[in-house]
Amino acid sequence: MSEQTPVSPPEGERTDTEEQTTETAATEAAEGAKTTNDTVSTGAESVVAGLEQAGAETLFGVQGGAIMPVYDALYDSEELTHVTMAHEQGASHAADAYGIVSGKPGVCLATSGPGATNLVTGLADANMDSDPVIALTGQVPTNFVGNDAFQETDTVGVTQPVTKHSYFAADADTVGTEVGEAFALADEGRQGPTLVDLPKDVTQGETDAFPGEPETPDTYNPPTEAEPEAVDAAAGALADAERPVILAGGGVIKADASDELRQFATEYEIPVITTMPGIGSFPEDHELSLEWAGMHGTGYANMAITNTDCMLAIGTRFDDRLTGGVETFAPDAELIHVDIDPAEISKNIQADHPLIGDAKQVLRQLDDAMAVAYEATDSSPEAYAEWRERCQAWKDEYEMEYDMPEDEPLKPQYVVERYSELADDDAIVTTGVGQHQMWASQFWTFTEPRTWVSSHGLGTMGYGVPSAIGAKIAAPDQEVVCFDGDGSFLMTVQELSVAVREDLDITYVVLNNEAVGMVRQWQDGFYEGRRMASEYPWIPQFDMLAEAFGARGFRLEDPEEVDEVIEKARNYDGPAVVDAIIDPAENVYPMVPSGGDNGLFALNGDQLGDL
Repeated sequence: MSEQTPVSPPEGERTDTEEQTTETAATEAAEGAKTTNDTVSTGAESVVAGLEQAGAETLFGVQGGAIMPVYDALYDSEELTHVTMAHEQGASHAADAYGIVSGKPGVCLATSGPGATNLVTGLADANMDSDPVIALTGQVPTNFVGNDAFQETDTVGVTQPVTKHSYFAADADTVGTEVGEAFALADEGRQGPTLVDLPKDVTQGETDAFPGEPETPDTYNPPTEAEPEAVDAAAGALADAERPVILAGGGVIKADASDELRQFATEYEIPVITTMPGIGSFPEDHELSLEWAGMHGTGYANMAITNTDCMLAIGTRFDDRLTGGVETFAPDAELIHVDIDPAEISKNIQADHPLIGDAKQVLRQLDDAMAVAYEATDSSPEAYAEWRERCQAWKDEYEMEYDMPEDEPLKPQYVVERYSELADDDAIVTTGVGQHQMWASQFWTFTEPRTWVSSHGLGTMGYGVPSAIGAKIAAPDQEVVCFDGDGSFLMTVQELSVAVREDLDITYVVLNNEAVGMVRQWQDGFYEGRRMASEYPWIPQFDMLAEAFGARGFRLEDPEEVDEVIEKARNYDGPAVVDAIIDPAENVYPMVPSGGDNGLFALNGDQLGDL
């Protein structure tokens, strides 16, 4: 074979010999690999470089024609790992859960048309819950856009309402920088999803423009610290209160402010309530914890909200499932609202003391201001002692409990409660949406942030199976259990194939009542028991279905076997599915009717009928 003559690089590019020996350069050239880590030749390579520059590590996606150039560029990446999902919706939920657990944006990919539209549910879910996600979608070539080309969809138009921002990439020279900006925007300020739509001619186009460090747009400047005068006034209101509570929302976890919350609450001995997204921000086994409030929250949390005279609400948007009727929510409270997004202040509940800023920073500001406020009001945490005793009395009176007669079927609450006792302290719980979600959040004891992964604002059935995959990949050394319902499990069961292929040690517990249980509960409570399309006259045996996927299946019916089956599933090294046949008549309580008064909650069906 004749000796090959090296080809001169294009003008303006560096030669390999500037940084590498001739032998190394020749070896890499023979392997067809890029010879430096800071050069690109196509828009697709720039996209990959943009992700690498941003610090992305794992991508979840499904291949397709329009996104294929990006996947081809991924082939050479040594920094990015791709997990092929069974469905694009699964990719978006896995990326969402990855973002919740890791704290940095999860990444999902899909092709144009149906691939992109299949991501929309996951993006809308992330948008409602302020979860950091970046989506990359293929698009038809720019000269085909608007001509109803094969698998064409106006992806930017479809997704703009459910993202922080959606980009249409128009130039191979700038596409990598746009990807970096989208990543940074998803992470900064109030976290949320972003999307970059990638026309195929742009990703295939030639470029030597290497993307820089990811930065948010110059016009995006989220606040960090609240105005000092407002902080002082809020501290004064807390110090002057007799019945204060802290309401911790998901924003506490997003801001990594759980330590500051715990320190603040314990120093000033103020009872803490969480929202559902805020579960884990404060340890539920702490004496100051009243756990979570709202439609199916604890009776004692809802009583405290109804009777407080000063509420410090942090990182919550006061959605209707928390507040019930806004006119009856904390009716006697002076409200301090901390949020990084000014749009949330007084949107649903009027704030007396708006503190716009990052939860971690504002809690530190409040902590500094409290000593001065106590001195000015001649008060101290001891002033709240009677209030704390009253909250404890409510905890005793409205203790979370359930009946489990020997002659009745297995109770779902018992399954969750026993699993919580047996699991690791830092185990991560994911769920779908429905009754099982409520039982999981009610009867599992959460003590750490980023261990509760669920769909809150959008209420997306099917979230559980793929979210467990994203959670496990984000935290491979932590135990992951998914509580799902039979209806929710069936919506995304195909993602079980991914858990098997990737050999992920996840336990799925299907609380199987052969119904879309929450719908049935509402039909019984508010529609005279007219059960239309809520019961399943036939469903598969999920333990056998698991075996068909290559997972390990277990069937659980006997309450005396709960611990044994759970331990067998936990000890199996790989994905396991427990088909737990539960009492189909069991419902979720406490319950505040939609739009109702949080202080008027039902503990059973008879009480619900009287509200």
